[in-house]
Amino acid sequence: MSKSIKLFALAGLLAAVAACSQQEEEFVVVEPISEEPVYTGKYK
Repeated sequence: MSKSIKLFALAGLLAAVAACSQQEEEFVVVEPISEEPVYTGKYK
């Protein structure tokens, strides 16, 4: 293979490794589950 193809392959490999190495913490927000309203009105 020519040197330019090897260079592009190496650059692509380095870019992929750099992209995979950046790990950010994910924050999961847990919302409380609300209960369904109980109808105790006029038509009970």
